[in-house]
Amino acid sequence: MNTTAAATEAHVTVATIRTWCRRGVVTAVKQAGRWIIDTTSLAARITIGKMKRPAKKAAFTTETMVAIGGRRWQKNGMDRVYLNDFQTVPGLELDHYKTGNISGASLDGQGISNAEGGRLATAVDKVYFDAADGKVHIKWGWGNPRSLDRDEIATRVFGAVRTAVAAL
Repeated sequence: MNTTAAATEAHVTVATIRTWCRRGVVTAVKQAGRWIIDTTSLAARITIGKMKRPAKKAAFTTETMVAIGGRRWQKNGMDRVYLNDFQTVPGLELDHYKTGNISGASLDGQGISNAEGGRLATAVDKVYFDAADGKVHIKWGWGNPRSLDRDEIATRVFGAVRTAVAAL
């Protein structure tokens, strides 16, 4: 079987098939400068690729929140971890002048107005993990963006925290 047919059957690119051949992931020989792939070996590789690994469960604990950069705070019977790195809306990028004013803003790579960038930047005041209930909370700021509502912002922030914890 040639690389094009193998790529179609495996639902990958031809470049991936060539890489598999070079690395010995599938049994293949090169004849006249072209890879000839063993169909049995390719079928075995496709079967391995279809095996689903269970998703790693993101454990929200005080220790994991500190591990992703949070700062623990305990006072008056409260136990929280403040996640200062997650106070900005994920996907928001701001450039600033030396004065501190916003010189350019983009959301998910798309240009937005500087005013909207400012509203998004001030939409979230604090993000913290409360050890008492085991949940991540958002304290909302004064910014009222037009491009994203609070539910969309919360989904992005919680997703970023979940991704960071799962990467540990």
